[in-house]
Amino acid sequence: MKKELTYALITPYSLLKSRTGGIICRLLSLSDLELVGARMYTPSDKFLDEYIKTIEAQKMKAVWKKAMIDYVNNMLRKNNKLGIENRAMLLLFEGKNAVDVLHNKVIGSASGPLRGDTIRGTFGDTIVSEDGKVEYFEPAVLTSADKATNIKQLKLFAKYSLSDGGIMEDVIAFDKNKKPETSLMILKPFEKHDPRAGNIISMFSRTGFYIVGIKLLDLSTKQAEEFYGPVKDFFNSSFDDKFKPDLVEQLKTSLKQKDFSFELTDELLNNMAAQMKKPKVDTEFNSILQYMTGTEPSTFAETKETLDGKNTICLAILYQGINTIKTIRELLGATDPRKAKYSSIRRFYALDIRKNAVHASDSAKSVTRERKIIGFTKEEKTCDIKQIINRYVKKS
Repeated sequence: MKKELTYALITPYSLLKSRTGGIICRLLSLSDLELVGARMYTPSDKFLDEYIKTIEAQKMKAVWKKAMIDYVNNMLRKNNKLGIENRAMLLLFEGKNAVDVLHNKVIGSASGPLRGDTIRGTFGDTIVSEDGKVEYFEPAVLTSADKATNIKQLKLFAKYSLSDGGIMEDVIAFDKNKKPETSLMILKPFEKHDPRAGNIISMFSRTGFYIVGIKLLDLSTKQAEEFYGPVKDFFNSSFDDKFKPDLVEQLKTSLKQKDFSFELTDELLNNMAAQMKKPKVDTEFNSILQYMTGTEPSTFAETKETLDGKNTICLAILYQGINTIKTIRELLGATDPRKAKYSSIRRFYALDIRKNAVHASDSAKSVTRERKIIGFTKEEKTCDIKQIINRYVKKS
């Protein structure tokens, strides 16, 4: 069966109520569909006017068609009844029979009975009066109900991907006496259907910060080398304290005094360990690159295959708020999960120092440098969402 591409749009109200992590957890774990794209949107009136036309063309009960159109008009526009920012999160999913699976099995029907086995059953709300009138409707997530509508709506997301989508650092209204910060957080490689990504985002929600950007990363070896360059510098500068003592102990264990006609002094062993500095640092650094990219760093690191390496997916998120950089790093906990506090993210989700679940920028300068490396800035002429959708539509 041919793969289909479809979408889930997490509503502004769901984002405001910090239901994002729980919804993403369900989206990732309730089907075999693969997450292939992510982007923030603040839909313009032009976008929504065209979106409403796709709903009007659908075959559905009049009462629910009106409820959906009213919701889009009243809750998704910049000037909405809730008086909130109309940030929405678009997630693209690909797989067999994706439209039906995502709509019916994962997200659920807007008009169905109240049950907690779907996303709308858990995070959405609907109140219908005795005479059948929809008095309250919050779908939590929007998606396409049929294949024809799906294509129309995907085209809209591609069409408005640059004008209405991207990084939303100028959307949130902060107190004029306070200066907001933007922090970069990267969820390190996880299994495609592992719900931990959603769980970690849920833990971040306790900060009260706003998600103003999101994208999937396919880190190449070249990008990873530049991104983690400061880590390699740290390995070199801290070699004597961080690596050398362990190397000396390994030499003591491996080399037997009886096999040598001269004494294996501490000075000699330390000199031998010092000679291992470059291969040791390179090995430790390359293990990080391999973990983050899924590509084996080698003498062929400059080949096209590794420069364009695409194996491992990471999820990058921009959080905006007051004192975000320090607060997020405190919530993450120590780099070594064994030393992290029990209330920290790494205590629960990290495996070791290298596979420590999440990266967070340590300063405003680092945020700027790292965003530039991974192409997560406002200066963009195209985007992955537009490319993915256009490629799919062309084949359909």
